[in-house]
Amino acid sequence: MNIIGFGECMLEISGAPLTLRFGGDTLNTCLYLARLGPRHGHRVAYATALGDDELSAGLLRAWREEGIDCRLVGHQPGGTPGLYLVTTGPDGERHFHYWRANSPVRGYFAGPDTPLEQSLARDRWDAFYLSGISLAILPPAGRERLLDCARQARERGMAVIFDNNYRIRLWPAGEARHWHDRLAPLITLALLTEEDEQALYPDEATDALLARWQGAGCRELVLKRGAAPCLIALDEARFSQAPAPVDSVLDTCAAGDSFAAGYLAARLAGEAPAAAARLGHALAGIVIQHPGAIAPRDAMLSLL
Repeated sequence: MNIIGFGECMLEISGAPLTLRFGGDTLNTCLYLARLGPRHGHRVAYATALGDDELSAGLLRAWREEGIDCRLVGHQPGGTPGLYLVTTGPDGERHFHYWRANSPVRGYFAGPDTPLEQSLARDRWDAFYLSGISLAILPPAGRERLLDCARQARERGMAVIFDNNYRIRLWPAGEARHWHDRLAPLITLALLTEEDEQALYPDEATDALLARWQGAGCRELVLKRGAAPCLIALDEARFSQAPAPVDSVLDTCAAGDSFAAGYLAARLAGEAPAAAARLGHALAGIVIQHPGAIAPRDAMLSLL
């Protein structure tokens, strides 16, 4: 399987002592997918924009070392990556502080024809992955172009996969609902954090939430519930899968992103939803025992 992700990656300051790393929701998922690639037989490309500085060059080197295809990355002359700081509470729950107003990816669709659009039209891909943050960081014209990418992917027979990842700091709920609702008919598999959906639709019960997405045409949904069992809806079937307990939670950063990677790696390889959810939970359980979004590869050896 050949998978493209689109979104934003930033420099990350996290841990104790504070250490410079990197992360971003769809990038986190794509990186973990790339690590799982040899086991499941897929390759991963990532589309974003960086600057032309040494920090951007360092990000590219790190992604290539992880096996990510970076040919769809654009470059903004004079640009530098965005930055975020992660602080954690005693329970490992993370809190973010951002400096991303001039992140180069916000202008990814400013030109007439992007590497992502060219590749979707020309190359053979099996899945296209984006998130609510992917939409939120773009200006309206860029969002339209991203929706067109999803539409083109669907028309070419690709799986179109969406993670809701709603962040109120990026846009108000009403604006997010408008764009999520426009995107929903193009989605084949949705990975939804329950808390984020409740923030967007506060009066909606779980059954209504699932019915809304499936009514739009999305046949497979995974409702992520943190440490609680996830809920999976596939056509008319409904079932849940609980995670194994984790003794020590250090940092919940990228818990949902890594779950998504495990679930997608297994599902895109043809495994059953329950097995996919077990792999997602297992990977997330490893990631939350390490600081920052990206756990060391050695920590994942049991899954690789």
